[in-house]
Amino acid sequence: MSRLKEQATFDGALKALRGVKARPEIVVEEAPAPARLAPYAVALTADVLASPGADDDLATGRFVLLYDPAGHEAWDGSFRCVTFARAQLESEMETDPLLPEIGWSWLLESLAAHNASFLAPSGTVTRVASQSFGQLADREPSAEIEIRASWTPKGTIDAHLAAWFDVLATCAGLPPMPEGVALISGARRGTR
Repeated sequence: MSRLKEQATFDGALKALRGVKARPEIVVEEAPAPARLAPYAVALTADVLASPGADDDLATGRFVLLYDPAGHEAWDGSFRCVTFARAQLESEMETDPLLPEIGWSWLLESLAAHNASFLAPSGTVTRVASQSFGQLADREPSAEIEIRASWTPKGTIDAHLAAWFDVLATCAGLPPMPEGVALISGARRGTR
């Protein structure tokens, strides 16, 4: 494949990603992409706010799309989505023994809901509990969930980003957007 054709393929994927509308509570920005993982890459960061324009993050994450025209054996394809999502947990959820399975199901269900076909999924779901001591003893105990996942997208790239936005919203505890409700743009910035 010629360099021009490779660039055109990646530019098409970028255009698809930039066309995805996040719900108003999700603020998206382009970030520096990893340079050594693939010849072409784009990275997006996202913060889920309690409400549009709020200062406090309910969840945060990163979506990276890698493209290697030569393909990659471990990927089983030429594109790879690499994602990260982190959110605070309520203390009673932190001790749920099924939390890792639940977190992973959020990803799989979001991909299915967006008809985002994929191959070669991998990832981890981690729960982190923190208790402060000494001069930090005044802080309340806290707990977080982290979902790290990667997969090879099949079909349109935009469905995969839309699914990841849903994972972030779920991690943040936001209710699902009712079908047919139009999103009001305005919280989204930095990807145009």
